[in-house]
Amino acid sequence: MTSESDDTMIATSDTLTRPSIDAITEQFDPLDCLDSRDRRRALAVEPGEPGRYVQVQGPDQALLIPLGEEVLHVGRGLAAGLHLDDSSVSHRHAIMVPSASGTQILDDRSLNGTFVNGRRIEHVELRNDDVVTIGRFELRYMQIETPKRGEGEPGSAIDGSTPPQSPGR
Repeated sequence: MTSESDDTMIATSDTLTRPSIDAITEQFDPLDCLDSRDRRRALAVEPGEPGRYVQVQGPDQALLIPLGEEVLHVGRGLAAGLHLDDSSVSHRHAIMVPSASGTQILDDRSLNGTFVNGRRIEHVELRNDDVVTIGRFELRYMQIETPKRGEGEPGSAIDGSTPPQSPGR
């Protein structure tokens, strides 16, 4: 390699390599594409707190964004309640609507489509741990329930064990 006066590097034939077809050509960090409002909302959340959330996974950490009781517009537009700033996301991409049993997601006539667990959808009721793909973003829907009294304790129906029997019964 040689250097010109403006410090531009020129590659010679012995430094060129053929890129692998499977090689990643661009590093993508979804957390960098979240605006500061969404980041602040995510930082205030305790992981075990009951509620409905969307998890955005970055290369080094994940952010848990709480979903409120109102309709949430997801997209690249500045008016979106969850703003995903990437060209693979439409300005008005999807709508998340709270329902009695959790959350419904509707595609908002996006160009690239909205996918849940790899399947393109128009609208669907989300279940805990569903993976929603919007452009290059993979969002995990999480619904954390309030623990019921006795849930998970030995002998409760939830943990599958049977209560200890007293002798003579």
